[in-house]
Amino acid sequence: MNETPLMFLTKEATRFAVADFARATACDGCPPLTDLMTRYAAAGGRYIACGVCVKAKGIDPGSLVDNAEVAGTVQLWEWIGDGATTFSF
Repeated sequence: MNETPLMFLTKEATRFAVADFARATACDGCPPLTDLMTRYAAAGGRYIACGVCVKAKGIDPGSLVDNAEVAGTVQLWEWIGDGATTFSF
């Protein structure tokens, strides 16, 4: 089982993989998104930014954070593997 945390980003969420994009605070009392993303990266977290979405949004793949890659559902399913627990909302 693969235990590397991974987020599959689609639609507008693909912008979170762009360096220096996430600068807001999600809610009163919440840590800034930059802090959350730094903690996620420090824990080994990775992002897959949907290739179709990246292209549709005109995002330069070279502008992504170091722990992000442009890929698709095939790579997502390879990461999930058999017997994995997934969470989506």
